[in-house]
Amino acid sequence: MDLPILADSVRLADDGVHILDRRVFPARREWVRCATVEDVAVAIEDMVTQSSGPYFAALWAMVLAARAAVVEPDPLAYLERAGERLIATRRTNNHLRKAVHAVLSGLAENDLVGSAMAGAKAGDERYRSRSRALGTHTADLLPDNASVLTHCWADLYLVELVLAGRRAGKTFAFHCTETRPYLQGARLTAATLAELDVETTLITDGMGAAVLAAHRVDALVTAADRVTMDGHVVNKIGTLGLAVAAHAFEVPFMAMVQAPDRLAPTAADVPIEYRDGAEVLTAAGVVDPRIRGLYPAFDVTPPRFVSTVVTDRGPFDPAGLARYYEEES
Repeated sequence: MDLPILADSVRLADDGVHILDRRVFPARREWVRCATVEDVAVAIEDMVTQSSGPYFAALWAMVLAARAAVVEPDPLAYLERAGERLIATRRTNNHLRKAVHAVLSGLAENDLVGSAMAGAKAGDERYRSRSRALGTHTADLLPDNASVLTHCWADLYLVELVLAGRRAGKTFAFHCTETRPYLQGARLTAATLAELDVETTLITDGMGAAVLAAHRVDALVTAADRVTMDGHVVNKIGTLGLAVAAHAFEVPFMAMVQAPDRLAPTAADVPIEYRDGAEVLTAAGVVDPRIRGLYPAFDVTPPRFVSTVVTDRGPFDPAGLARYYEEES
């Protein structure tokens, strides 16, 4: 079957990078055209795209930067600055750093645009192939007819999990949290699962513990924006509470990530993004100036609440993530 639209929501064109606006999806399918690197950076900051979207946006933004750099007195310095701007948009997830590196590491000064394009295409395919492997390994851990609780939008990881299950002859059903304040679970996850013809139940964020207590689900499965080398899982705010409840009711929690981050030995090495509290108030319809909003965009789940970290090289115990890189030697 065809991939869902969110699996191809960032596209490069002659006139810029076109990004499907996830803030209004699925009610409307609107594309935001970004003509410059700065336009892409602002789109990422403004949540036009989320999850893996910023990774792909950064890849193609670096191609825009290469197009512009050819008329600059110091093209490589210009590209470095463009990469720094993109990485700074959202620092908790390390996808942006990887996207920029994918392009900068293969630049050829005699063909900036061509080499940048080649690097972006390679980075695109690498992310997709690793997501396919990740989905396959996660599907292998789930029984047929498993009911899965997920939180926020796991993007290609979730799509590949569903497709891998089907290849193995398995059927999965999902409970999706709504995921305030941007409602990614309600608008992105649930809509995409429905597009994939998967049995889907939407719950509010406050229902997660009750669903786990009632044993309505066989596993809690989420993406991870980053996993530290000592097994801490950094993901969308609300993951921690679900993981603690899953642990209390003996439901396994599987965190999906392509690879643990060698640049983050501990949770202290991961900057947690705090967004404007007004985003919480706006989503709630609150306009009283006497009320403040608090919006840490991510939380950190300690390894004792994590059953398995699933990577593109298979599942690992949170305490044994160093073995992921031992396989390279």
